[in-house]
Amino acid sequence: MDEIDRRLLDTLRGSGRETYAELARRVGLSAPAVHDRVGKLEAAGIITGYHAAVDTTAIGLGVTALIGVLQAESSEQDDIAAALHRLPEVESCWFVAGEESFLLLVRVPDVAALEHTIGRLNRIHGVARTRTTVVLSTKWEGRARPLDDEGR
Repeated sequence: MDEIDRRLLDTLRGSGRETYAELARRVGLSAPAVHDRVGKLEAAGIITGYHAAVDTTAIGLGVTALIGVLQAESSEQDDIAAALHRLPEVESCWFVAGEESFLLLVRVPDVAALEHTIGRLNRIHGVARTRTTVVLSTKWEGRARPLDDEGR
């Protein structure tokens, strides 16, 4: 990955809707050359997809919570992860170091739905307990920092 690839990635992370012509203008290559580079970044698994950023409140998901899941000693992490994946309210799931085994990003319509989701989480085999933090407001989310010369 070179400087041009990093600039392409920075641009796409800021706006995944850029045309190949616009990307080419920004990095100083032709549109076909940019198309080829983006295709190689996708094939290498560096670009894993494209998505639309959505105002979750506008679509009826007004409550966001971060939920830590403590795993029971005799349980399997893959079984818990599979059960968590089946819950549509769980937007993101990370396996983490620390007291909790998993950290979840959950979005639901209201506090009653959050209470229901927490109950469902606590009934998953292998979940010892949960710890919930309700998000009061979002100052920013999904910020992509520019990549440095080493691609980090």
